[in-house]
Amino acid sequence: MRAKQRRAFLTRAAAMAGACWLHAPAQAATAGRKKVLRTAFATAEVGFDLPQVSDQTSVVVASNIFEPLLSYDYLARPAVLIPLTAAGLPEVSADFKHFVFTLRPGIFFADDGAFKGRKRELVAEDYVYSIKRYYDPRIKTEHLYQFETAKVLGLSELRNEALKSKQPFNYDKPAAGLRALDRYRFEVRLAEPDPRFPHLFANANYSAAVAREVIEAYGDDISAHPVGTGPFRLKSWRRSSQIVLERNPNFREQVFESLGAAAGHTQAEEVGRYLTGKKLPLLDEVHISIITESQPRWLAFAGGDLDLVEMPTAVARLAVPNGRLAPNLKKQGVQVFQSHGSDITFSYFNLEDAQVGGYSPERVALRRAIVLAYDNAEETRLVYQGQALPAQSMLPSLIYGHEADLRSEAGQPDLARAQALLDLYGYDKRDAEGYRLHPDGSALRLRRAGGETARERQIQELWKKRMDAVGLRMEFETATFGELIKKALAGQLMIWGYVWDLGSPDGDFLLGMGYGPNAGQSNDARFQLAAFDRLYERQRLLPDGPERLALMHQATRLMLAYLPYHPHNYPIRIDMSSARVRGFLRHPFTRDRWRYLDMDEK
Repeated sequence: MRAKQRRAFLTRAAAMAGACWLHAPAQAATAGRKKVLRTAFATAEVGFDLPQVSDQTSVVVASNIFEPLLSYDYLARPAVLIPLTAAGLPEVSADFKHFVFTLRPGIFFADDGAFKGRKRELVAEDYVYSIKRYYDPRIKTEHLYQFETAKVLGLSELRNEALKSKQPFNYDKPAAGLRALDRYRFEVRLAEPDPRFPHLFANANYSAAVAREVIEAYGDDISAHPVGTGPFRLKSWRRSSQIVLERNPNFREQVFESLGAAAGHTQAEEVGRYLTGKKLPLLDEVHISIITESQPRWLAFAGGDLDLVEMPTAVARLAVPNGRLAPNLKKQGVQVFQSHGSDITFSYFNLEDAQVGGYSPERVALRRAIVLAYDNAEETRLVYQGQALPAQSMLPSLIYGHEADLRSEAGQPDLARAQALLDLYGYDKRDAEGYRLHPDGSALRLRRAGGETARERQIQELWKKRMDAVGLRMEFETATFGELIKKALAGQLMIWGYVWDLGSPDGDFLLGMGYGPNAGQSNDARFQLAAFDRLYERQRLLPDGPERLALMHQATRLMLAYLPYHPHNYPIRIDMSSARVRGFLRHPFTRDRWRYLDMDEK
């Protein structure tokens, strides 16, 4: 039976009896002798030019094609920085303002027509050029703030010159803070200390190397032509349907090494024993399907059409009843991996919006009332089937700055307090349908954006129910994730929520989502508060320790007081694989895990 017909059959069968969801993956034959991993994502990709994307699918795929200088040890916990394309960790000055990176010689890009038939070695100038791309006004990126906040000397001036003159960005003009020293070394100079700056070079989203020839050859179509030094290259792409990666023939020899797993981390210890001494990557191809709805995605795994999938929460009670793998799945060798602590599910309020924005007491009270009226615990129970932990702030447990004993209004729903707040601050007037009005008598309409999935429909039903309970009218708009990202960056959404998968173990990124100058980039809420900005700037300059933690905690409390963001939960991710998948470990801060995976055909 062909795959499409088989999936249709499974879908019909599931409609008649949900129990069939628990059929274990079949041991599908592999084409030829190739090792092919088949996996799926719930959201469609936007493209593969890392400065221009932030959605999970695009970033994960591109992170297996492109490489930053550094990475994190696959097994070690807590996270440990290691060299990737670099020959070692960077040289860092005592004042944390000067950094020198040295590349490992003999690393080559995947072959591409832009190189005109020659092998193209990775050199220091490629990283210099790649970083400059974030400053190019023609490139629409939400990641520029990562470098502007770090205050790399001279680059903002180059950007401003291009903006003022309306001429193309001058990539050839020297900048005091970024230059190649020779073929394999480059330096970065900052205006202010940044003790955690090297972590920026462990995230492909901010610092992966591209070749200038490729960018210039493909122009505006560069998102469809990713050419990197990573273990895989793009073989084929059917937009919003399937992405196929194949082993990069030019990939260097990389033998797996690790500092070792933390004591007692059984899964990591097993992975270490399996991978030690093996040459990476182990797979020949990775086939990524885009399956937006939970049920078809699970059925594709249960029917043997996928080897690895993040378990949809909708099937949690069937697949892992009472937190244990269902007996028939266990019998067939299905593997289950649980992780949490580096992700955050949240909503944001656009503080420039005429309905919910502003800093006056009545507008802050409105946002507080919305947060108090909504029930995160009910969302976790009904929508996520218990596969999440309650969030009290925007900083999850594995992130530096997290406060384990913090309790906030986000984690304590109270309809009575929400009603009282609204009445107290002038939202006591009602329209003909019984919905509350603004204190000045004008219509009050909340509008929440979301995707077009069954889970999103559940979330919308819960929002509607909880807002109706306090007399707030809420409406909804739906679009694809890519369309919503564009609207968010343009400040066109009132309320939106999603999951952020962190790429660094530090809380600076999440606090930076409230930093005023980041508005229109990571600061979707467009929060602008001088007191918060000063706290954020001060903590950035300090090394880790009690003084910095105290400032981070003060900043967290200001965010909770003004509520530009509404933290919901910290997701528990459950990955499932067939018995053939080996080497899987979800590192909390890396995206290139496919280089470590293998398919055991025995």
